[in-house]
Amino acid sequence: MKLEHVAINVPDPAAMAQWWGEHLGMRTVLASQESPYIHFIADEAGSMLELYNNPAAPMPDYASMNPFNLHIAFASADIEADRQRLIAAGATPVGEITTTPAGDKLAFLRDPWQVPFQFVQRKKPLLGE
Repeated sequence: MKLEHVAINVPDPAAMAQWWGEHLGMRTVLASQESPYIHFIADEAGSMLELYNNPAAPMPDYASMNPFNLHIAFASADIEADRQRLIAAGATPVGEITTTPAGDKLAFLRDPWQVPFQFVQRKKPLLGE
């Protein structure tokens, strides 16, 4: 099996897809202008997220959600610069950059819709480069 996508119910899928494209390097694969406003976005390797707004389900309270429970992680070659760049673009930091015992650097942020994401600067990649 191959993971096809991960879906999240968000307040404004079109705006979020645009912001994630502009600031996190995602590209829009599909954009629907009709409810539930499905937007599929993908990274350069083809990993996809489905952003949609479905009123049939309650909107998660992303602002109160601990990022340890849910976050979307992006590899970073320069975590300090990427964190500062995203804060300047409207992201909110959640704590400071931390370093694990293995030497990996981690930083949590929230996008303008409060959805948690993370930058990871691995000392050694988990998968081959």
